Amino acid sequence: MRHLLLSFIFSCCFLFTFAQKAKTPVLQESKPEAVGMSTERLQRLDRVLQEYTEKNYVPGAIALIARNGKIVYHKAVGLDDTDNKKPLKRDAIMRIASQTKAITSIGLMMLYEEGKFLLDDPLSKYIPAFRNPKVLDKFNPKDSSYTTVPARGQVTIRQLLTHTSGIGYPAIGTKEATAIYAKAHVTSGISTPNAKLADAMNTLGTLPLMHQPGEQFTYGLSTDVLGYLIEILSGQPLDVYFQKRIFEPLGMKDTYFYLPAEKHNRLAILYAEDAAKNTIKARPRFGAGPDYPKVNGTYFSGGAGLSSTAYDYAIFLQMLLNGGEYNGKRLLGPATVKLITTNQIGDVNQGDNKFGLGFGIITAKGSAKFGIPAGSFEWGGYFGTTYWVDPANGIVALLYTQKTPNSYGNLSDKFRAQVYQAITDLTLP
Repeated sequence: MRHLLLSFIFSCCFLFTFAQKAKTPVLQESKPEAVGMSTERLQRLDRVLQEYTEKNYVPGAIALIARNGKIVYHKAVGLDDTDNKKPLKRDAIMRIASQTKAITSIGLMMLYEEGKFLLDDPLSKYIPAFRNPKVLDKFNPKDSSYTTVPARGQVTIRQLLTHTSGIGYPAIGTKEATAIYAKAHVTSGISTPNAKLADAMNTLGTLPLMHQPGEQFTYGLSTDVLGYLIEILSGQPLDVYFQKRIFEPLGMKDTYFYLPAEKHNRLAILYAEDAAKNTIKARPRFGAGPDYPKVNGTYFSGGAGLSSTAYDYAIFLQMLLNGGEYNGKRLLGPATVKLITTNQIGDVNQGDNKFGLGFGIITAKGSAKFGIPAGSFEWGGYFGTTYWVDPANGIVALLYTQKTPNSYGNLSDKFRAQVYQAITDLTLP
């Protein structure tokens, strides 16, 4: 009897350990059928990607799809260098621009778990330059002069995480924000590699908000402010904090603000379009040359500065799908991941969807477009990168190109459709 009891206890412990490990898988390549997807149907994605690259709508594309921790599709199609007919490789490093925001948001929430701040703390508690917020009232486009009214409340950290702070974007924001920020020499963060984040954010704190805090969703430099807040709370430069607290623990070996020299040759070439929509190699835009990741910069833009591979970023997303853990390294608790991926903007809308703490959240209305279940979270980057995580079906999906502007951006929509048509045992939330 004693032997049977010990065997039973051992078996229970083994099953518990196995179950725990099963909840936090490490990415490994697998046959699609092993996780309820179809090899034959995924070949339809091959044809879509080949069509877009053969027609030079985009020179090249990298797609990665994982389900339940198993990579069922990871391919590079087309060219990296169209002049020299150099094929694009799936480990190419690409400029992920606004996909940086999610990493910054997670980095900050790690400090939240350490008790460094509360979400509804006023930002001015940590960055005094934001102590007396004002809101844009009247704007004169002739000379970029303006008048303001007092803000009805302080900007909070939660509002920064949800882009409801009222802080806009230079260059790609409203004409008012673009002009006001340009006059104050506040940039997007990737066009001033030799500047300092602290200087830019303290200047930003003296400029008007585009609307009253909390009243609407306005995409902007809020996450760059959060990057500076990480520096203040952690006592480390943002690049060091990311490397030590996120990239090294997760094994993200190809993610940087500025690439080491030995990896310069892996940076994918950036493309644009001419007036006739022909694909051409990119030229400097908004003051940023396409090779900015190759410089030895000192400005660490938490909103747009990183470059990475599809595989590295898939690791980051799988960590979130796992509830904050990857390969035995826990970055966040499951409750915090749930908080991050829950609607945090109430009745305010972000298109058809909502917004959590650093991620867009798919709603029922958003789900009706492409079949991505409500509750999935997603975002993308300015240079032609996109991703989403579908917890209901265990999906991590990424599509990377390097082209902007791009008249053929519907490739990302077709990618969404291709992923879901290949699932043979779909789960609805």
